[in-house]
Amino acid sequence: MHLGGELLTIGGLFLIAYVLGRLGKTIGLPAIPIYMIVGLIASPHTPWTGISVESHTIELIATFGLILLLFNLGLEFDQEEFYGNAGKLLVSGGTYVAINMGVGFAFGFSLGWGTREALIIAGMTATSSSAIVTKLLIELRRLANDETPMILGVTVIEDVFIAIYLAIVSVVLSGDTNVWAVVGKLALAFGFLIVMFTLARFAGKWVSKIFATRDDELFTVLFFGLAVMFGGIGDLLGVTDAIGAFVIGLLCGATRYRDRIEQLALPMRDVFAAFFFVNFGLGLDLSTFGEVLWPVLGAIGMTVVLNAVAGQLVARMNGFNVQQGINTAVILVNRGEFALILATLSAAAGLEARITAFAGLYVLVMAILGPLLAVNSDRIGRLVVRPARLARLRSRLGGRRAVAAAAAAEAAEAVAESDAADAAARRAERDRQFAEEFALVEAAGREERENEPSEAAPEPLPAERPERPVRQRDPEY
Repeated sequence: MHLGGELLTIGGLFLIAYVLGRLGKTIGLPAIPIYMIVGLIASPHTPWTGISVESHTIELIATFGLILLLFNLGLEFDQEEFYGNAGKLLVSGGTYVAINMGVGFAFGFSLGWGTREALIIAGMTATSSSAIVTKLLIELRRLANDETPMILGVTVIEDVFIAIYLAIVSVVLSGDTNVWAVVGKLALAFGFLIVMFTLARFAGKWVSKIFATRDDELFTVLFFGLAVMFGGIGDLLGVTDAIGAFVIGLLCGATRYRDRIEQLALPMRDVFAAFFFVNFGLGLDLSTFGEVLWPVLGAIGMTVVLNAVAGQLVARMNGFNVQQGINTAVILVNRGEFALILATLSAAAGLEARITAFAGLYVLVMAILGPLLAVNSDRIGRLVVRPARLARLRSRLGGRRAVAAAAAAEAAEAVAESDAADAAARRAERDRQFAEEFALVEAAGREERENEPSEAAPEPLPAERPERPVRQRDPEY
């Protein structure tokens, strides 16, 4: 078997992904839409690019990518945070998911594609991309922000929701119409989740003994083998390979080797996940985007509005202000890998073919729009918060305008009366002083006349009479 041509093509695709990824980093784009675009370029449905790669060529590697995505999701699940603040997290994260899920389900029904399709679309629009959220928090240097623990808490609840939701979806997509068969599958799925969550909570010390080796090669082979094996177990149990990978990641994260596993697993996840996203892009057809353009635009508008509302509500519940609510909304508005996983499950179950095109275009736009909104959250806050404050101020002033005017008039009248009284007092004081001075002058004249000699003397000329002191009169007198 000669695979030189296929290897050359796949290698070239990933070099293209590298170049486009470097360009995307300059404007803050995550890698997910870049890989999807690369797959779209190489899709058999895009013959004008001159590159054609069939999906089955990398299908198994793409499955490993899906398994490692969910394995790392379980590995990074913060059990201490969840069990320590379960009540607060459930209220905050549950409110966020419930708002997006409820309206998303109604939106899916409005498209008229079917009940199972509405369930898939609701899941796509309900939860954020934890990978994009984490990267944005790091790249935007917001890990120290007050609202960041709340955001991470919401993603923890979303992880739990994803596990439960995938278990439900796998049963619904099985197409089984027997009620008891469906109940049995749901019981099996939830029993599997409960057992693995219980082991992760209480059996971490015993599981740690399995990983007691210093050899990194054997260590890597062990956790990768466990992830793939439990993916197969999950698929055989009817709860999907993604759920199997998630729960074994959850169990590995409960061991004392969690940091070491994460250090070795992250590069593997990034490489294999790239195959998953490229493989999804290979299944996209540009010609079908026109059929789902309006539903996608409606879903994008709904997602942005719902996240704005849910972000403010969750922020208010946790005592944060409007700007911190905006920061929460624009970080959590991102959509990514979970929507593509649901679309992959939908295609495998033979549901409405337009769901693949819907998911592809929806994730492409949201994975680009989300980071752009997150980078400009402060500007958005200035545009939103300042007009709102002015409006509240105007409303408060408008209701008190008459009272304020009356108070101002009374104050002006009181000031005028006070000024008039002060002026009258000043005039009276000046009159008194002038009268005293005049009386002193008259008294001095009388004393002089009484002391004159008896012989008659000529009366002094008027010019020789003592003159009255000259005073400057006050202008107000």
